[in-house]
Amino acid sequence: MKRTRFGIMVAMILVLVLVLSGCTQEPIGSGKDETSGTTAKQDASTDDSGSGSANATGDLVIGMSFQDMDNPYFVTMHEAFEEACASIGATAITTDASHDVNKQISDIEDMIQKGIDILLINPTDSVGVEAAVIQAKDAGVIVVAIDAQANGPIDSFAGSKNYDAGYLAGEQMAEDLGGEGKVAILNGIPVVPILERVEGFKAAVANYPGIEIVDNQNGQQERDKAMTVTENMMQAHPDLSAIFSVNDGGALGTLAAIESAQKDIGLYSVDGHPEAVDAILNGDIFKCTVAQFPRDQVRIGLGIALAKYWGSIVPEVMPIEVKKLTKENAEGFTW
Repeated sequence: MKRTRFGIMVAMILVLVLVLSGCTQEPIGSGKDETSGTTAKQDASTDDSGSGSANATGDLVIGMSFQDMDNPYFVTMHEAFEEACASIGATAITTDASHDVNKQISDIEDMIQKGIDILLINPTDSVGVEAAVIQAKDAGVIVVAIDAQANGPIDSFAGSKNYDAGYLAGEQMAEDLGGEGKVAILNGIPVVPILERVEGFKAAVANYPGIEIVDNQNGQQERDKAMTVTENMMQAHPDLSAIFSVNDGGALGTLAAIESAQKDIGLYSVDGHPEAVDAILNGDIFKCTVAQFPRDQVRIGLGIALAKYWGSIVPEVMPIEVKKLTKENAEGFTW
């Protein structure tokens, strides 16, 4: 929807408010909304799941479809989304696909029927959600993908520098190993962020001819599955020196397997999960995680969507920085 120059100026101020409240490379530790702006709406209704429902007042309605909310990382995103919507007086609707792309498509169809103006989509399947993205765009909805890319005519994408995350983890591993050793990759579902992390990791260790990647298995980014896969890896490669996990959730399963086997295997990962940070600070197995900033992704993504809604030209991609955490600097870090 096109607006006046004044309207665009207001939108850009909102963008700056959202971005400056959270877009830093230092921890956001308060857990409180740090934005300024209009007072939160008091009459937004909620269903049993805590998601808002659209009203008939003509106010801005913003939906966010999550791939999975049974994960502290996405819970943090959800908190940031609710806070940001409240700070601008918008009605917020959230849904949880539980890693089911068909449910995510259905959820988005329902949100379109409820009259959303903006959709933030965190796809459970980058390719599979394309039909839902097309439906949203056909209905005149602004669509911004968060954390993972989505196929289709999205307006923008805000997500971590996942290649850099994998590279930083691989570089730290190689340095810790003195450039030599047999290592393995605990992979995940084939979405763009995961593929980029693995690509970055491989690029980093390729600089060290003494390091050999001897295994690459899918732990499905889940603790229990990763634990079983790691046990198989260690049995197949008793001289394994280190493991790179594409996420902290899987890495925590790997940590349990290494501890149970009493092996001297270093562990490296991506996310900045609170349990991973604690394991780094209080143990010798988990060496490094490369932290993402989920609050920043949501706030920046919403800022971009608002700018587009008010008629501004927006970037196709907005990469969000990551931060390497080791025992030396992990103290006090929080999403």
